[in-house]
Amino acid sequence: MERDRSSDSSSDEEEDRRTLVPQNEVKPWYPFSAFEIGDLPARIRRGFWTSKRYLFAICLPLVLILLFFSLDLGSLFHGVSIVRADYPGDRMRESELRALYLLRNQQLGLLKLWNQTLSAAHPGSEVSPSTPAVPSNSSNSTTSGKVVDLPRSFNSVSFEEFRSALLEQIKLNKQIQKTLLSTHRVGNTSSESSDNNVDFDLSGSGVDVCKKVERPAERRTIEWKPKKDRYLFAICLSGQMSNHLICLEKHMFFAALLGRTLVLPSSKVDYQYDRVLDIDHINKCFSRKVVITFEEFYEMKKNKMRIDRFICYIASPPCYLDEEHIKRLEKLGISLGKIEAAWPEDAKLKMQKKRVVEDIMPKFSSDDEVLAIGDMFYADVEEEWVMQPGGPLAHKCRTVIQPSRLVILTAQRFVQTFLGSNYIALHFRRHGFLKFCNVKKESCFYPIPQAAECILRVVERANAPVIYLSTDAADSETNLLQSMVVFNDKPVALVKRPDHTNAEKWDALLYRNHMGGDSQVEAMLDKTICALSNVFIGASGSTFTEDIIRLRKGWESASQCDEYLCQGELPNYIAELQ
Repeated sequence: MERDRSSDSSSDEEEDRRTLVPQNEVKPWYPFSAFEIGDLPARIRRGFWTSKRYLFAICLPLVLILLFFSLDLGSLFHGVSIVRADYPGDRMRESELRALYLLRNQQLGLLKLWNQTLSAAHPGSEVSPSTPAVPSNSSNSTTSGKVVDLPRSFNSVSFEEFRSALLEQIKLNKQIQKTLLSTHRVGNTSSESSDNNVDFDLSGSGVDVCKKVERPAERRTIEWKPKKDRYLFAICLSGQMSNHLICLEKHMFFAALLGRTLVLPSSKVDYQYDRVLDIDHINKCFSRKVVITFEEFYEMKKNKMRIDRFICYIASPPCYLDEEHIKRLEKLGISLGKIEAAWPEDAKLKMQKKRVVEDIMPKFSSDDEVLAIGDMFYADVEEEWVMQPGGPLAHKCRTVIQPSRLVILTAQRFVQTFLGSNYIALHFRRHGFLKFCNVKKESCFYPIPQAAECILRVVERANAPVIYLSTDAADSETNLLQSMVVFNDKPVALVKRPDHTNAEKWDALLYRNHMGGDSQVEAMLDKTICALSNVFIGASGSTFTEDIIRLRKGWESASQCDEYLCQGELPNYIAELQ
């Protein structure tokens, strides 16, 4: 066998040698003469056939190139997406991962809705163990990849709430489709344009996504029945008007607990409250005289004005009073009694202790004619009770502390002139807010592009064509914001309250009554316009916003779409502290 294999291999080698030119073989050199014409054709013919393989390899690409240009074979590839090696593969993978993330969040939202329907169908019973558990998620809902915010009540799910939640899932599903289609574009078009016939207008779906928040049927209240000749003298010093209104609201609660008539501060040491508040409205709500102005108090006491006793809720500084304010009170002709703290030990605390009625009554009950308890803005007393819609006092009105009649009428005229029945109000606090927000644990000062995205999410839900902008921001910021608030390829108008002009009559009432141009009146006018809106976007950490929320709850104009700007999000860029 070995001999056969060797003979076969030797025969193969001999065949190869006959076929191929040995590499080491040296051909004899023949001198070529220009006069040997007869022999030339034969030599050329022999050389051509010897090298025909190489010529074929050289000519074939030239022929193909000529055919490509002459027959326009490039047109055969027209409309075919040519895959580049540098980025589409990565883009497709990124889109798919993003779509999977959105699908996961859609699943969580649907499971959450499923749990609610189970709790509605079986009240008082636990969800079946076979039902998938929904992981908790503290983030607020948007269609930008977060878990969709479904109604919070797990006791019942109304049909309208179910439809609203379903609408959010439809919007999220639409975003998933756009994400998956984003890498399948040809030129300036995409495959999504060919599917418009199956789309529908979400705004016309009949779902009241931003319906009004119903006021609680019952409130925890106390009666305010002042004793004769017993007064509580209000002192409010912290911050601006919004802080002072919170302070007054807590004073009213204490006056009701202690059975006293509340005396409003003088405009010489505080704001002129009767220009911005409806004082008569407060007394009508209780069908008795529960609040008097400083001027009325002065007429009753004449030259015998005296605060008999200071029992300070705030221990340090006592009653939050400084030497300057004490001197201003004395200039009004008021003699001051001894100033003492209800809880002197609180002076060492950095945060105020939470207090309840049982703590207050033993400390502040007194038979003195005129009592003062100092600034109450920072007082942490029965917060849920005091801040409930309608307040803690029994009355016959929707809300007790509200703007003056002239301010309300002017706000209504402004809405009729510029905004109409369907608008969003935005309190966009900027001046001094950058430093204020950045020292907090979670900053509340957002870059303009991020703020615009948050606003657009509310616009999508509310389907409002215009936004009232209450702001102290510079024009450079508001102009940029306006350029970025675009929904369905249409800009959403940001309307600011214009300067007074005689050509416009919406603010004529204020100027006719010599209230025009007053900064506090204009601030209350801004609050009122915001309180009348269909949807309100507030500034987290602002007492101006909190006062608007209080009014909206009292007037029952609050909606389920009301929220703080970019609620649940941190700014995507935060500057270092100084």
